[in-house]
Amino acid sequence: MSGDRRPVGIDELLERVRRGYRRIGPWEAYTAARDGDALLVDIRYAALRERDGLVPGALVVERNELEWRLDPQGSHRLPEATGHDLRVVVLCNEGYASSLAAASLHQLGLHRATDLIGGFQAWRAAGLPVRPYAPQAP
Repeated sequence: MSGDRRPVGIDELLERVRRGYRRIGPWEAYTAARDGDALLVDIRYAALRERDGLVPGALVVERNELEWRLDPQGSHRLPEATGHDLRVVVLCNEGYASSLAAASLHQLGLHRATDLIGGFQAWRAAGLPVRPYAPQAP
């Protein structure tokens, strides 16, 4: 590591990446998704989705697949990955991993990517719709 670059801790890293975009709250995310202005993407792992439920209409993409699935130029993209102007709102459980995920999407050119402040827990606390998890048939 060069002499002018010191390692950063996760708190500083989160602060840095969050300065790169405007985060949104649960009601703004709900309204944007409802009005068709944003794609909600749930990156929580399966055990949390099973325990707490799902956000209706949210696209579930495991964190380790997010960039491959949402890169509009990628060969493994989902049909929803329509272009770099797509507004993506990433949500995790409490709003930490989603910040790093949104920053990664910015690096792919998804300049409107953001994350949900407080994550799924804030969504649920705001009284927004949640549906029980139901396993998919094989």
